[in-house]
Amino acid sequence: MTYPMSRRVLLRGGLGVAATGMVAGLSSAATAGPRPGAARTDAEVYGVTTVDPLITRRADPFITRPVAGTYYFTGSVPEYDRIVVRGASTIAGLATAAESVIWRRPASGRMAGHIWAPELHRIDGRWYIYFAAGDSDNVFRIRMYVLESGLADPRDPAGWTLRGQITTEWDDFSLDATTFAHAGRRYLVWAQAEPEIAVNTSLYIAEMNTPWSIRTKPVRIATPTRAWETQGFAVNEGPAVLVRNGRVFLTFSASATDARYCMGLLTADAGANLLDNRSWVKTPDPVFATWEQTRRYGPGHNSFTVAEDGVTDVLVYHARDYRDITGDPLYDPNRHTRVQRLYWHGDGSPLFGVPVGEGGPIVRLSPADARGAFVRHWEYVLRVDSGVRELADTQFRFVPGLAGAGTESLRSVNFPDRYVRVVDGTVQIVPVAAGSPEAISASFRRVPRDGGGISLQLAGDATAYLRHDRGRLIVGPAAGNRTTFLLS
Repeated sequence: MTYPMSRRVLLRGGLGVAATGMVAGLSSAATAGPRPGAARTDAEVYGVTTVDPLITRRADPFITRPVAGTYYFTGSVPEYDRIVVRGASTIAGLATAAESVIWRRPASGRMAGHIWAPELHRIDGRWYIYFAAGDSDNVFRIRMYVLESGLADPRDPAGWTLRGQITTEWDDFSLDATTFAHAGRRYLVWAQAEPEIAVNTSLYIAEMNTPWSIRTKPVRIATPTRAWETQGFAVNEGPAVLVRNGRVFLTFSASATDARYCMGLLTADAGANLLDNRSWVKTPDPVFATWEQTRRYGPGHNSFTVAEDGVTDVLVYHARDYRDITGDPLYDPNRHTRVQRLYWHGDGSPLFGVPVGEGGPIVRLSPADARGAFVRHWEYVLRVDSGVRELADTQFRFVPGLAGAGTESLRSVNFPDRYVRVVDGTVQIVPVAAGSPEAISASFRRVPRDGGGISLQLAGDATAYLRHDRGRLIVGPAAGNRTTFLLS
């Protein structure tokens, strides 16, 4: 949440009738819990539901990891007047789950202003909600507070009591508290306006001695200095932590809360002193930002959870589906909760891609003779590359064939008007209209292969297949591993 200048300031979709069952058996994200004879859900194919938006008009979304088989959700409501919690056995189930109001702001006085960015954490068998609140006489006198519940179900409002304010070194604008445990220590990370620094908010970390208090001096680990962090407001806020692959990854959001809002990344070695700001390295460019082609604007204030398979990491974030906003974006209610799969590069760093649009499961294709490489598009041509950091260039959706029944087409995720098409033997990705003369050359028939792979046969030529040839994607006759692709 960014404060105003006065204070300084996936619709659930399938792969098509012909595709759903076949792809479901091929995805490496879909190996757990097979249901013989049943088509797998998009979550089982892709790793996470593609309901988009997952929850409307809920900003700053936070989804817990499953606790006793239940995911719990909380987030900012447009009225900024209450804290809500909902729960479901699946991430997709949160979309329609009943919502419980577990706390409302008082009628006046302290905490009777804006209520922002709640987070729900299970610590030592008790529930805690970290949130930010202003006062009735100044809704932007934002400070951090903690609620506690000893009940098993955080949706029960009867269990919640106010633990009080989290005090820091400065009694100044502070918000977006998150907490994580690492190497036997619990930390708090938050955003704050430090009086001596001429920016809106920076990020700070401290060790905690209770779930509602810190025991060490706050350490500033990031401040907005780059152009993408200072658009509209100079902001680093909304931290979220994920410990993986020997490192501590900390995402954050930057700039104003309109289409310029975006996410950055800090990284520290898992064995480093996290209270030393020299341990943290900021990635030079944003890792997740507005993507015009999918009409997802201002993605940010994320959290992380894990999919039902217990393995696949899931990015949770909010974004609008339009760019232009009337008035202060802080009061535009249509920041919707969205989820998508988080990928990992071979070097252990996260790959975020772009905020994806509506549609069914997303797949990546690896040639069976080059399993560490992926089919990707670049300058309208498809090729096969390893070590691809441009994740979205390797993401596709199978959709009903542009040439009609019995065929499928392969659509780009980051350029959803473009389809894989064979033109004079060159495998391209270009705009194609359904029913057009070009549709037949952008349509395929899927042929299952041993070992869980598939081949893609040209709809207009039963003897021709997509084929890998030393980093190129060409067309040729069936040739074993060269015309076999694995989907993940």
